Amino acid sequence: MERRKSKKEKRRIFMISFLVIALSAFLVKSVFSDWIQILNNNKQIHVLNEQKKVLLEEEASLRAESTKLENPEYVARYAREKYLYSAPDEIIIRVN
Repeated sequence: MERRKSKKEKRRIFMISFLVIALSAFLVKSVFSDWIQILNNNKQIHVLNEQKKVLLEEEASLRAESTKLENPEYVARYAREKYLYSAPDEIIIRVN
């Protein structure tokens, strides 16, 4: 004795199935978008860590240059080489 399902029962099963499928689709979409965001954040972290590394190297270089510039002899030699300044008894000859 098979009992036939009434229209009301069929409609209820259809609505429950529809709600379960819709909720599942929403959750999958939500998890997928969060996963994509995590991947993008990881890429950005990698890029920022590389930039940090470059900036730390640049900072170390600038600190070393700053330390050198505290020495008056280095400053005088730097000015002569970079800006072609000369002492009163020196003659500058440029060689290209």
